[in-house]
Amino acid sequence: MKFSPLLTAVQGMIVGITMLVPGVSGGSMAMILGVYDRLISAVSSFFRHKRASLAFFAFFSLPALLGMILFSHPLLHLIEEYPMPMLYFFFGAVAGSVPMIYKKTGLKTFSPSALLYLGLGIGCVVLLGLLPPGLFSGVGSYGLAHILVQVLGGFIIAIALVFPGISVSYMLMLLDLYAPTMQAISTLDFVELFPMAVGGILGVLLTTRAIEWCMNCFPYATYLTILGFVLGSMGQVFPGIPSGTTLLICLVSMVCGFIIIFLLSRKEEESEPSSPQPE
Repeated sequence: MKFSPLLTAVQGMIVGITMLVPGVSGGSMAMILGVYDRLISAVSSFFRHKRASLAFFAFFSLPALLGMILFSHPLLHLIEEYPMPMLYFFFGAVAGSVPMIYKKTGLKTFSPSALLYLGLGIGCVVLLGLLPPGLFSGVGSYGLAHILVQVLGGFIIAIALVFPGISVSYMLMLLDLYAPTMQAISTLDFVELFPMAVGGILGVLLTTRAIEWCMNCFPYATYLTILGFVLGSMGQVFPGIPSGTTLLICLVSMVCGFIIIFLLSRKEEESEPSSPQPE
């Protein structure tokens, strides 16, 4: 597995940072940066290519963790102080991924099947958005129940990370784990984070093989569904239209987000050719 260590480290840090932002998907950001396919392949083929996969994970995961630790407080401060410009920045970043993912589908003309797969992806994200916050708040906060909820949270985090368009932070909010997780990350409370890490590892191992199988056997349908995930997530990220000078600031912020992601994605070589559209 050939990769650029420096570029992979930058990609990992960006994915780690975006995982902290409610409404923004870490999987979508990995897809935006062109590292998604390689990440899925490295996980699913880990035991067949241990040395190469381990090297890739080291250059990707450690900067991702570092980004989460270093930017948890500043990012939350920016979102609280300047919510509209920050959300427009992330909206621009997510929007910048659409052309690249569309190219991966190999779609030339729209067909009923294309609309079906796009609708499936969008529908899944919309349904997740309809779930009420605090849905799992009834679960106990201490002892074994607390540990089990953390393991479940880690498993769901892994699924949200693997599937583009599903926000990790949003899923944490549904489990009432967002605030304690952010606090544990910022204070390096590894005892608190350990059960979640266990659930996350299990979730990644169980879902990546399924995703890679779908990409290899049904690339057209898989990438169109992923595109639907991303389009659906844009609806969640969009914060509305501000007024006055704030609108201009937000538009500049959105363009900056788009340009940054565009420049980063251009540096990543295409790992696979575009999938042919079925007849």
